[in-house]
Amino acid sequence: MAARIRFFKHRCNALINMNSTSVIALRECLSRSYHVQKDFSSKQVRKTFTDFFHELYQHRIVKSSPVRPRGDTSLLFVNAGMNQFKPIFLGAADPRSEMVTYRRVVNSQKCVRAGGKHNDLEDVGRDVYHHTFFEMLGNWSFGDYFKEEACGMAWRLLTEEYRIPPERLYVSYFAGDAISGLPADEETRHIWLSIGVPADHLLPFGMRDNFWEMGETGPCGPCTEIHYDHIGGRNAALLVNADSPDVVEIWNLVFMQYNREADHSLRSLPHFSVDTGMGLERLVSVLQGQRSNYDTDLFTPLLSAIQQCANCPKYRGRTGEADVGKVDMAYRVVADHVRTLSVCIADGVYPGMSGAELVLRRILRRAVRFSSEVLQAPEGSLAGLVPTVAHILGDTYPELHKETDRIMDVINENEAQFLSSLKQGRRVIDRTLQRLEGSNSVFPAPVAWSLHRNLGFPLDLIGLMLEEKGMCIDQQSIDELASANEKLKRQTQSSGRETLFHLDLHTLAQLQADKVPQTDDFLKYHYSLGPDDKYVFQPCHATVQALYCGQALVSEVAEGQRCGVVLDRTCFYAEQGGQSHDQGYFIKDGLQDVMYPVEAVHLAGGYVVHQVTTADVLTKGDQVQLYVDEHLGPSVEQRGSHVAADRLRFDFSVKGSLSTTQLQEIEKSIRNIITEDSAVYIEEVSLARVKDIPGLRTVEEVYPDPVRVVSVAVPISDLFVSQTVRPTSVELCCGTHLRRTGEIGDLVIVSERQMVKGISRIIAVTGDDARQAQEAGQALAQEVESLMARLAAVTSPCLASTYRLAKEVGVLTDAVDCTPIPQWQRRELQTHLKSLQRTTNTIIRKLETKEAAVKAQSLKQKNGNKTVVVDTVDTDSISVLMKTVNQYSGKAPGSVVMLLSHQRHSGKVLCACQVPKGLSALSANDWALAVCAYLGGNAGGSSTVAKGTGNVADLAVAIRYAETFAKDKIQHQC
Repeated sequence: MAARIRFFKHRCNALINMNSTSVIALRECLSRSYHVQKDFSSKQVRKTFTDFFHELYQHRIVKSSPVRPRGDTSLLFVNAGMNQFKPIFLGAADPRSEMVTYRRVVNSQKCVRAGGKHNDLEDVGRDVYHHTFFEMLGNWSFGDYFKEEACGMAWRLLTEEYRIPPERLYVSYFAGDAISGLPADEETRHIWLSIGVPADHLLPFGMRDNFWEMGETGPCGPCTEIHYDHIGGRNAALLVNADSPDVVEIWNLVFMQYNREADHSLRSLPHFSVDTGMGLERLVSVLQGQRSNYDTDLFTPLLSAIQQCANCPKYRGRTGEADVGKVDMAYRVVADHVRTLSVCIADGVYPGMSGAELVLRRILRRAVRFSSEVLQAPEGSLAGLVPTVAHILGDTYPELHKETDRIMDVINENEAQFLSSLKQGRRVIDRTLQRLEGSNSVFPAPVAWSLHRNLGFPLDLIGLMLEEKGMCIDQQSIDELASANEKLKRQTQSSGRETLFHLDLHTLAQLQADKVPQTDDFLKYHYSLGPDDKYVFQPCHATVQALYCGQALVSEVAEGQRCGVVLDRTCFYAEQGGQSHDQGYFIKDGLQDVMYPVEAVHLAGGYVVHQVTTADVLTKGDQVQLYVDEHLGPSVEQRGSHVAADRLRFDFSVKGSLSTTQLQEIEKSIRNIITEDSAVYIEEVSLARVKDIPGLRTVEEVYPDPVRVVSVAVPISDLFVSQTVRPTSVELCCGTHLRRTGEIGDLVIVSERQMVKGISRIIAVTGDDARQAQEAGQALAQEVESLMARLAAVTSPCLASTYRLAKEVGVLTDAVDCTPIPQWQRRELQTHLKSLQRTTNTIIRKLETKEAAVKAQSLKQKNGNKTVVVDTVDTDSISVLMKTVNQYSGKAPGSVVMLLSHQRHSGKVLCACQVPKGLSALSANDWALAVCAYLGGNAGGSSTVAKGTGNVADLAVAIRYAETFAKDKIQHQC
């Protein structure tokens, strides 16, 4: 290699005056000579990484968590490898879970960066390295090894296992920060020098590049990054962290040694940790000698599959202006987005209307638009790529193989829905552009916002569609509209959300150092059903072990302060496993008349923290008696469901809505279970044994060991017997449960509807609410029957009476839509009411047409052959007024006609007008707008027909104004 380097240096000196084409050729030659081995497939790269740390350095291989974060509301998606280990970094891992045993860990984590703080969505496709879905290779040390070992392992893996030439690598380290009082990380610098990294390849950088923080607060620390030079044969130090596509970061090693406090100060952590992250896609591009991630085997099969179904040229990897028609950009968008869609849907995240689901909906619609409009691929092509995604990633993430059909169904259903909206949206955009007629290059923000809000168009997609036509969005106005919308949403949300007192890392460490035992909360499961059908909780007497106030442990809390109380034992259920906390209170021994309400209960590191606003002084060591409210807390939420004391919500995948018969069968089945009054069995079972329960559905959670198994009607021991054939409901759940099914009382499904394509939601009520729903349903059914009978008895209908019947149908329809009644019955009543609505509408239309004909004939006789006709009609109906105008125009096709009416019940003036087609001098819309504005109102319509309203005024004056306006317009043209 040294001889080869000398040869190329000689060539460089000899050819120093060559033209630019020759220099480029030389550069490519140099680049080729330094390329690393190309025999690494992406599967080998991933496996080499995990095997290296597992076999050589005893790291535990932990499989990737789903892309939906576990119990972390701060994230839409898992966006980094460390997300699933946050409980360890925060010292809040369940002491009974396997996670607390982790010391050295390695994995490849599925990540999505779209929406929220880390959002790469709008950049995907424009270049050759941004992605919404990617895999993060990482190794972790939790209080085990630190800087020296981490750096040594990383260097050995890159240079020996992956055989990357060391001279291509550059390393950055933390240069210190005077404002934060942080010194330079000289320790890391010396470690790299001792490993053999040349001093001119070792570069210091500040807080922005080389200090990593989890968030506004929490664990943080200096990091050291390893960068790769794609070109080689030079010193590229100046290009490190300079946004150069030639020198890219490939690995970040974070040394967690501080905690960022709420006051922004830094405190040293009690235990140091290591968190590293290396993007698989970028690493594979390096090892396969490619400058673009899309030219690796993670993407090339997808690009080939796209080309086979698309009506467009082959992918050529172009960007910017060179990418004529944005064809290559479309290839990259579709390839990236179908990976994201496949992984997310397999993990249970579906396109929807809020949160992560809304982001996924944007991704799907962006992919559909590029696939259908730019690549000219037929409908269904996007879903057709899913098997290719499963082929590429399925060995590592087998859920992609298992869920292929379901993923394709969801994509197809959502694509069909969006293509319809896409056509409508393009028509809106085209009409708006025609109206602007090139006078303005800025697209109106209200129109763009309407497309976004009403048709579900992502704003970035609207921007791309306009960019193709040389237009842009008024971004400032869009931001104002978005801000106003967000403000409105916040106003509609509950403002009284509770604030939990989360113990921080240092407090948890101090409790452990002081040998404060973890809270015994076993009594939360000790309750029974009393003779009055109310649950009875065993008395719980406890000692105050710690008080947490003002982000510190204190010995005493004064009256009126909000604090966290840690007891030695408790009967309160802490928020976990999808179920909300219990509510109740405790009293202090010797102070029996003062209650301390428990507002929230939180579990951290085995300690149960009771959030309390003190009604009197509370001191460490006080003895207290605990009392839990007799029913569950305000809500019990699980992924895809919501359970409260008297109702439940359940989301499930299904094609279309359930039929009326299916809804009745479900209710009947559940009522049979309630009638049987079966026992509910609960038992703690080891995780290893739980796997032997046939048909048990588990979710991607970190379960404690042992875990609570809940079974209806079948004892837990019988679940392990293969001969057990009796149907049962069995789950792993740490929540509280009824003792017998009969205690439910009754159940009624009051709602069933599709939330998004392929996902339906059931809402049901129980007990007294179920009985009330049945009674309400019977009452509404009787009203519908009565209305049907009255309408059938009408032989000679008149317009006034039919209006009244139609109004009754509307009122009854609203009642049926909004009242909690059995959903199957709601569907039946809605069908009857729609039939009644059609019948009354038909009768009204015929009667209105008949009345309009009489009025038009009378007006024609009165006005003769006038060219401009403005008159009044005695009617309270805008529909009759419009029909009268239309019939008059039919009798006098050359006339322009406007009719006004004083609506008695509202005091408004109704206005309707019509002008002949082809009369360019006068627009019906302009005419109605002018007259209604004169009357203090508004109007709208087309160039030939319009209607509107105004306030009470002298109609005679209004008529003269209308006549003058029309005549002036017509005469002006002449």
